[in-house]
Amino acid sequence: MTVVVRPLAGPDELALFQGLDYVLDHELADDLATGRRRPGWMWVALRGDRLLGRISWWSGQEGAAPQALDFFDLDPALSPEEAAGIGLRLLETATAAVVPAAAARPEFGRFIPADWREVPETRAALETLFGVLTASGARPLVERLRLEWRAGTPVPEPSGRLVFRPVRDREDLLDLMTPVMEGTLDAHGQADLASGLSPREAAELHYDEEFAHFSTPPEWWRIAELPGTGEPVGFVVPARNNYHPIIAYIGVLPAHRGQGHIDDILAEGTRVLAAQDVPNIRAATDLGNVPMAKSFARAGYVTFERAVNYVWDAPPRP
Repeated sequence: MTVVVRPLAGPDELALFQGLDYVLDHELADDLATGRRRPGWMWVALRGDRLLGRISWWSGQEGAAPQALDFFDLDPALSPEEAAGIGLRLLETATAAVVPAAAARPEFGRFIPADWREVPETRAALETLFGVLTASGARPLVERLRLEWRAGTPVPEPSGRLVFRPVRDREDLLDLMTPVMEGTLDAHGQADLASGLSPREAAELHYDEEFAHFSTPPEWWRIAELPGTGEPVGFVVPARNNYHPIIAYIGVLPAHRGQGHIDDILAEGTRVLAAQDVPNIRAATDLGNVPMAKSFARAGYVTFERAVNYVWDAPPRP
């Protein structure tokens, strides 16, 4: 029987799309209702009534272009060879229809179990998926730890080594984000710099694409200073995105690194959110950023998942 690749006809086909499983399935209905996702961005591969694969893009704001490719699933009953063929056809057909020809492909991101390499079935399924991405011209950018602080976990009291004040405005934070970008261990920050952006431009991009759209007040954001002198040491951006309370960004200025200040700054960001009686706080850091991962662990954050990101470096289609 012929394999049909097509977008959803409308929100009423959501049940069809949910015929495969992923950890973000529970967000789909609200994403459609709020315009963060559109039926035309949600594609399926079908053989008769059987769902063989699905793919979807997402945007943080209604009316915006697709910002991320965040759903890509293949029927686990398919053979690796059949899954690879159907997956590549689904990916390329849907991309050609959803992503404008002159635009760069949005980054692919997927949440994966923390032990995915140790579970043969999970590893095999993910490696098939990663193989499809590679065949389409993508490359792995980073693997990240997904972390969570849970209500009831103790939050350290202020140590007195630093004092904190709210961020005054956009420029106040950008003036500190810029030097933090220099020498960053974050793969996304490194990719921004490698693309030709200056540290200031990379900081502005991060601010304008993410921070400017938080619904929670900027008054939660904190700048850490040395007592008495007021010299800035670092900053933290506690906020809430469309789904969870998060530590959106945290940084220590180069001149003050290696002195343990990251623990005090993270504790302050955690205190700000914990004071809102949130059930949990989400955060993430690159697998290779060992100092940051250790700081989160000391603050009581646990690794509950990992994430992988793939990017397409090839020029847009002519």
